[in-house]
Amino acid sequence: MSTSLRNNGAALLSVLAAGLLVAGFALAFFWAPEARGDPAFRIFYLHVPVALTAYAAFGWGGWKALRLLWTREERYDLESYVAIHMGVIFGLLALVTGSVWARYTWGVWWTWDERQLVLFLVLFLFYSAYFMLRFSTPPGPRRARTSAVYALFGVALIPVSFLAIRLAERYIHPVVLTRDPKIENEMLVSFFVCLAGMLVLAGALYLVELSGKRADARLRELRELLT
Repeated sequence: MSTSLRNNGAALLSVLAAGLLVAGFALAFFWAPEARGDPAFRIFYLHVPVALTAYAAFGWGGWKALRLLWTREERYDLESYVAIHMGVIFGLLALVTGSVWARYTWGVWWTWDERQLVLFLVLFLFYSAYFMLRFSTPPGPRRARTSAVYALFGVALIPVSFLAIRLAERYIHPVVLTRDPKIENEMLVSFFVCLAGMLVLAGALYLVELSGKRADARLRELRELLT
């Protein structure tokens, strides 16, 4: 019953995400004005929502890790793992789209002079190392606890990376969540529709992967019983 509800929830979220993303990108390309005379700036509507979704996924993974350490319930280990997996996927997309944006705006794919970029890369690499730690330890309570502690340490990097954008001396990312005066209403609406679509998409992917891994675990248990 719970699996059926989860699958139905993933399907509904997928449809909602598709609708929001189509609407958001249509608004971004055909309604929102061009910012700073830079056509490449429109990747902002993809890049920033993807990066914020990565933060949200890492934060959700940290919350599930905390729940595991607090309650000792095994299910939170898998839920934390899947959330961090989602965060790494969206983090990689953020790095790729950010590099494309940098190439068209600055003429380079990457620059080490911008702390926003470097701090996000550090966050991404930290959580990528989570998988090396996790799979170097045999399955069981010890691996679950170690993975949870590591995931919680990573949460401390999220506000540092997030605040770096607000403390930056150069105007790279518009600070939309504090109503940057350079952001027009049309741009703001388009951005939030894209952000909502990206968050819903991550939620749908999270439920799909979670259901798949739980089904795989049950199949392994059945095979072990039959052998």
